[in-house]
Amino acid sequence: MDETTEFKIRKSASEKLGMDLSDPTRKKLVREVVETYLTEQQAKAEEEAEEEEEEDGGRKPGEKEYDDEGGLIICRLSDKRRITLSEFRGKTLVSIREYYKRDGKELPSAKGISLTAEQWASFYKNVPGIEKAIKKMESR
Repeated sequence: MDETTEFKIRKSASEKLGMDLSDPTRKKLVREVVETYLTEQQAKAEEEAEEEEEEDGGRKPGEKEYDDEGGLIICRLSDKRRITLSEFRGKTLVSIREYYKRDGKELPSAKGISLTAEQWASFYKNVPGIEKAIKKMESR
């Protein structure tokens, strides 16, 4: 559809309908139909983009989200659990943690784990083995 033109549409429609659509009044009608279609498609695309934005908590694609402590939220595992990237005493930490609400703020609970970059690298290196073990246990 990106490479078609109004002329091509009018020519194709003329052949399918068995009538000449090159008359100025008919050209105008075809132009109006094409413009209406394109406007509807654009509105549909914008609506879908808004729905995706709502699903992502109001964020636009590529937009970063931070928690109340300034940590970068990598992903939300559930309403109360998330993975964040933060700095603590000069070290970068990957935290997988539960959060709770108090005074309108979401705060980290003691339930969870924070890994240094080295610990995260070790964990990440072993993910294939973990996935393999999970599959093996599930197949029992």
